[in-house]
Amino acid sequence: MLAYTYIQPGKFSLIQKPKPTLLHDQDAIVRVTLSSICTSDLHILHGSVPRAVPGITVGHEMVGVVEAVGDAVTAVRPGDRVTVNVETYCGQCYFCEHGWVNNCTDPNGGWALGCRIDGGQAEFVRVPYANQALNKIPQGVSDLQALFVGDLLATGYWAAQISELHPEDTVLILGAGPTGLCTLQCVRLYQPRRILVCDKDQTRLDFVRRHYPDVLTVTPEEVGEAVQANSAHGGADVVLEVAGAPETFRLAWECARPNAIVTIVALYDTPQLLPLPEMYGKNLTFKTGGVDGCHCAETLSLIAAGKLDTTPLVTHTYPLREIEAAYELFANRRDGVIKVAIQG
Repeated sequence: MLAYTYIQPGKFSLIQKPKPTLLHDQDAIVRVTLSSICTSDLHILHGSVPRAVPGITVGHEMVGVVEAVGDAVTAVRPGDRVTVNVETYCGQCYFCEHGWVNNCTDPNGGWALGCRIDGGQAEFVRVPYANQALNKIPQGVSDLQALFVGDLLATGYWAAQISELHPEDTVLILGAGPTGLCTLQCVRLYQPRRILVCDKDQTRLDFVRRHYPDVLTVTPEEVGEAVQANSAHGGADVVLEVAGAPETFRLAWECARPNAIVTIVALYDTPQLLPLPEMYGKNLTFKTGGVDGCHCAETLSLIAAGKLDTTPLVTHTYPLREIEAAYELFANRRDGVIKVAIQG
């Protein structure tokens, strides 16, 4: 089969690999019908994910059809259309039992697919712990509608969930890329009083204005004044940092009111400075880390009910054999590209 493979830092290649087989009784084999390129894939390409294993097939966001299941798999069966979770988790360790599946203690726990084991930018993928990792796509929901359930939408849903949102809140989202837009959709489910989205890219802000006219859009230069104008308490009640730059990390705590919650969703390439003397007295609560992607059934239900729709984020679709052109487009963000899908 064709599989887009991490050769070494700076080099991916589309090569032929054997079709995966069941290795454990909780495995499933999924025929990939649609996958996507994620910024995390670019991090692997650039060598900034040390745990990524050369030789693995990349890709961790995908949907497909179950081809085969191990003897212990009961949640799905061959022929089912499914979403694939970005995380591998056993469901039984201390962290899984508390819903903290990103820190599953299994050797392949957490982000494994497309990083430490073969992922889904390929024709087929082996999915460990299939009872937890696969969710059946409801009838009437397309592959495109379900594509982001296992990663981007899981991240946005988790970020909104841990941010303790209330109807009276002013919420600031820093970053209007794909993850920021998924976070925005999930924040809107809580119906806060005011939402501001900040980004330096006018194309992304235009996208927000077209699709969410009730949301206030601002640039980094405008955000401080805008937050003050839209809050009665000296800053945003909740800030979600989804951009991942030193400037946005600083804006996150600067734009928060005293005793606010600052949720850090972004993945940074370098350490960030937390200037405690400047922050002293603001009494901020920081929530950080990788997504606990164990609520995919809920997000699929919200999609089926018409309350979430991420299909406008997919601006380009390429067949697997043209994946290198898709990566070039995504990496350079030409034509205001938001997200690129790959057809299996």
